[in-house]
Amino acid sequence: MDSLNTRTFEAAVTATRELLKFVSPADMTLSNFFRKNRELGSRQRPVVANLAYSVIRNKTYLEIISGSNEAPTLCLTALNKIFGVSPKSLKNKLAPKWHQYIEGLSERKQTELKVEDRYSIPTWLWDKLESQYGHENASKLAQSLLRKAHFDLRVNSVKASREEVLGSLAAEGIEAIPTKFSPSGLRLKNNFSLQRHKLFLEGNIEVQDEGSQLLAQLVGAKRGQMVVDFCAGAGGKTLALGAMMGNSGRLYAFDVSAKRLDRLKPRLKRSGLSNVHPQLIGSENDPRIQRLFGKIDRVLIDAPCSGLGTLRRNPDMKWRQTSEDIASMTEKQLRILQAASKLAKPQGLVIYGTCSLLRDENETVVERFLSEQNGKFELVNVAELLDIDGIDVNSAPYLRLLPSTHDCDGFFAAAFKAM
Repeated sequence: MDSLNTRTFEAAVTATRELLKFVSPADMTLSNFFRKNRELGSRQRPVVANLAYSVIRNKTYLEIISGSNEAPTLCLTALNKIFGVSPKSLKNKLAPKWHQYIEGLSERKQTELKVEDRYSIPTWLWDKLESQYGHENASKLAQSLLRKAHFDLRVNSVKASREEVLGSLAAEGIEAIPTKFSPSGLRLKNNFSLQRHKLFLEGNIEVQDEGSQLLAQLVGAKRGQMVVDFCAGAGGKTLALGAMMGNSGRLYAFDVSAKRLDRLKPRLKRSGLSNVHPQLIGSENDPRIQRLFGKIDRVLIDAPCSGLGTLRRNPDMKWRQTSEDIASMTEKQLRILQAASKLAKPQGLVIYGTCSLLRDENETVVERFLSEQNGKFELVNVAELLDIDGIDVNSAPYLRLLPSTHDCDGFFAAAFKAM
C-alpha cells in the first residue's frame, strides 16, 4: 500500500460503499465508479480496487472485529488486519480527520470467531461446504477463497506457441510462467495493460483462468468435428475449442444473450478462427438447435450456475445469493442438460460443467439426468479423457478443480457418451 494517501483512501471508501449495496456485480460497479472518477490515475486505481475487494472478501470478519458495517471503518480495519498497515503508518498517510477512527484500531481485541465468520462465508454456504467436504477440507477451501485470483492467459495455438509468447513477454520484462496443468496457459506475476498489448491485439493471447482452460480441454475437440458450445457466453471456451480443432470443422456457439455474444465478436476477429459460428437462441428448445439433434461429435454445456467457484475474483457473489437461488438454479441446469444432450450423435460426447463448488449443482444434477435417460447415455470417467499429472482423479468419474488444491477457479465436470 505504498501509494496510499488521503485521496486514494477516500476514493476507496466511496467505491466500497457502492459495492456494499450489492445492487449489481462488483466488477461492473467498480468499472462504473472508475468511469465517473477519471481523475484517479494508474497507480491509484489498483489501490482502490484491492482495498474495496478486500472488504467484500472479508466482510463478516471485518464487521465483527471492528464492530461496524460502515465503509470507512471497514476499509481502515482491512488496511490494518488484512494488509498489515500499522495505526502509526496510517496516521502518517491519512489526513487528521481520519485519526480518531485509526486510534480505535489498536483498542479492538481479537475475539474468538466461528470458522464461517473468520473466513467470511455466509452460514448457509458454510453449512453446505462443511457437509460436502468435511470440516478440515471445507476450512481450507474457505480460506483459499479469500486470496486474490491469479492472472492467467491462454495462448492461441492457431497463431503462436506458448514458448514464443513466453519469449516475447520476457523480452519486455513481463514475468510469466507456464500453468501447471493446462498446456496452453500462462500465469503472470503481475497484471499489465493487456488490452493495449500487441500480443492481445493480434489475437495471440486471451485472458482465461487455468480451470476454464482445462474444462475446454476435457471436451477433446478434434480437427474436422462438429462441436457445440451450448452456453457460449462471451466465448472464452469457444475460442479455446476452435483452436483445439485447428481452425477446421464446424463449431457452433449458442447463447440466449445477444449482449454476451456481442462480446465474442471482437475476440473472434482477433483470434483468426473461421470455424466458429455464433448463434443467438431463444431458449434451450430453440428450433435451430433441434435441426442438429443427433449430429454433433462433442457438446460442451458450461451451465449457468452460482459461480461460487470464482469467489476469488467475484467475492460479492457469496453475498448476492441464497440457498433458495441455488435450488432454482438446479432445475434450470437440468433442463439445459436434457435439451443439449440430444445434440450428440451415437458415441458422441457430452460434457456438463459448472464453476460451482456445490453438489446441488453438480453431482445431483448429473444423477437426476442419468436416472431419466433409460440407458441413452453412459457416464465416462474423466480420467480417460484428461490425462494430466497432478489432476486429482480420486473424484472419479468426475473432474473437480478446487482453489485450495489446484490454485485455479473451482470447476466441476462430468462426461457422458451417447449410446
